[in-house]
Amino acid sequence: MNITITGSLGNVGRRLTEKLVARGHRVTVVSHSPERIAAMEALHAIPAIGSLQDAAFLQEAFAGADAVYIMIPPDPSATNVRKYIREAGDRYAQVIARCGVQYVVNLSSIGAHIPDGAGPAGANYYVEQKLNALADTHVLHLRPGMFYTNFLGAMNMIRYQNIIGNNFDASLNMILSHPHDIADAAAEALHTRSFSGKKIQYIASDERNGSEIASVLGRAIGQPDLAWINISDEQMLQGMLQNGLTEEMATVYILDIGRAIRESKLFDDYAKNRHTALGSIKLEDFAKEFAVIYKQALAMAGEAK
Repeated sequence: MNITITGSLGNVGRRLTEKLVARGHRVTVVSHSPERIAAMEALHAIPAIGSLQDAAFLQEAFAGADAVYIMIPPDPSATNVRKYIREAGDRYAQVIARCGVQYVVNLSSIGAHIPDGAGPAGANYYVEQKLNALADTHVLHLRPGMFYTNFLGAMNMIRYQNIIGNNFDASLNMILSHPHDIADAAAEALHTRSFSGKKIQYIASDERNGSEIASVLGRAIGQPDLAWINISDEQMLQGMLQNGLTEEMATVYILDIGRAIRESKLFDDYAKNRHTALGSIKLEDFAKEFAVIYKQALAMAGEAK
């Protein structure tokens, strides 16, 4: 099989590439970074270097592919994130149709069942519908929850203030997804091509609330009194702006999602399909990875923990 995957060698892409190559597939990896060429070739993948916003390049990368894995990476320069996502979906759909790709695995998001869903969810709904309109293409939409790896962005807060949090209460549940569970689901789907028509698959590695997350991560790094705090929207925004995030990125990807969680507007369709969700890497498993990265950061800073 000729398979093209987007997303470079990121949290999902590297493992997905490894698994597909190991199963004998000819894998082309799309990336905007020439610096990744050596790493791709080391994995026995074919580099395709260019911009996902270039339809001609994308068509070249998808030409001859039996199946593709598509995702829309965040663009920090986007002044309208939802428009950026919708336009990327239009481009993907057009190129897939032109190239006659038969199988597509699309990385969507939880909440994408809502046309005007919070954060990127509404834009992902639009993308799903554009792909669903492809008459001769089988499409599997993967809908993960919040990535475990997002918690890595809280390391300084944990390190200096012994707190972790978001703009919702510690008692509220989150649907959590490990990138490896996403990669494994995508690899299995692309390898077997056992899906037909238009399908949805939720990826839920675990379901935990803020208090549990603070407790598990805190014990793993030797800070058992680590506390989850409910941060106001304005405090969250100012903190993210100080860390270099644009107001648009902070609002769409973080604040809006937090508001939807506290208003119970994100997980209703998932709840109906919880029994079919895939994912096996629990919070305690991720906590071990988190602890290694956290302690490496302390060591680099000349601290011990």
